[in-house]
Amino acid sequence: MTEHPMTISLCMIVKNEEQTLARCLDSVADLMDEIIIVDTGSTDQTKMIAARYTDRIYMFEWKDDFAAARNESFDKATCSYIMWLDADDVLLEPDRERLRSLKQRLPKHIDAVVMPLHLAEGEQGEPLFSSRRVRLVKRERQYRWEGRLHEDLVIPQGQVVHADVAVTHRRMHDHTLRNQRILARWISEGGKLEGRLLYFHANECFDRGAYAEAAEAFDHLLEEPSGYREDRITACARASECYLHLGKPEQQLDRLLHSFRYSVPQADLCCMIGDWFFTRDEWSTAAYWYDQALEQQHHLPGLRPVPLPCYSWLPHVRLSHCYAHIGKLEASYEHNQAALRYLPDDPHLLDNERKLRKVIPNLSSTARPQNSSSCSGP
Repeated sequence: MTEHPMTISLCMIVKNEEQTLARCLDSVADLMDEIIIVDTGSTDQTKMIAARYTDRIYMFEWKDDFAAARNESFDKATCSYIMWLDADDVLLEPDRERLRSLKQRLPKHIDAVVMPLHLAEGEQGEPLFSSRRVRLVKRERQYRWEGRLHEDLVIPQGQVVHADVAVTHRRMHDHTLRNQRILARWISEGGKLEGRLLYFHANECFDRGAYAEAAEAFDHLLEEPSGYREDRITACARASECYLHLGKPEQQLDRLLHSFRYSVPQADLCCMIGDWFFTRDEWSTAAYWYDQALEQQHHLPGLRPVPLPCYSWLPHVRLSHCYAHIGKLEASYEHNQAALRYLPDDPHLLDNERKLRKVIPNLSSTARPQNSSSCSGP
């Protein structure tokens, strides 16, 4: 435990967040030592709601620049560390306790903490899609935000650690039109569509379903001589999805294989390649790639967004199907059981278990696998 427990300034930028702000602050307010709200022009009850939690509320003229607003909020902080959240973020109870523990035990030499950001949830509240963000930073290091849109907290140096305190993002508003406007202005003022600006443009096209335009932009990004490794891996994955929608399977597979130029094969990309062969009934080849996904699950995917099932149960489910099709029923059963450790109540897996028990000798007395708390994604 640190000699002097850390203090945390929560810094937020908000605009017209009356539907979400209280939910967010209720989940973290008691863990913060001060709360700073920078309002960029709310016309609803946002400021009134914020006033129930803090008197540190500041107005900031919105300039279509998220980094400028976030830097303004950081400039108001006075505690030893700064944590940032969006109004549609929340900390669930297990993560509240993890943050409480982290606050008590974080060594004083740590400059920044990376935390998971869960971007989508399943029917039972399980995380389905996740990325990682630099979430907590030492104030004296004066780290700054960059980027008008999809801004990044730049950590050029310092001691950085990963923590298991997940932030859950529960978006209630569609910001597509706003993002398109900011991006268009950024492009018009910047002049040249390249680098991260090109990456953001490609993602905006992808998000609105303009797959031909998105594929062209992702391909141009991959042709550039340099760039962020994780952006390029994401570009490969999303370009592949574009070509799937466009009915161009060869380009779809090519972009997935192209990702290996930037990193060792990663679990989600291996699953996507496996799916390419799976949909063509090429069971043995598909099984090879799902096996590779299992082998690579221990490799953290960095800060890029990934589908968490690829890092837990999905390769086992696919392998169970593949091995059933090629007559390796024992292997099919083993992978079905492995998937059940993650999803013990899944009706399809339970049905598969019953069917396999009937056709495989000497399995009738085999015990069901117990749900394991060690089964978790990156």
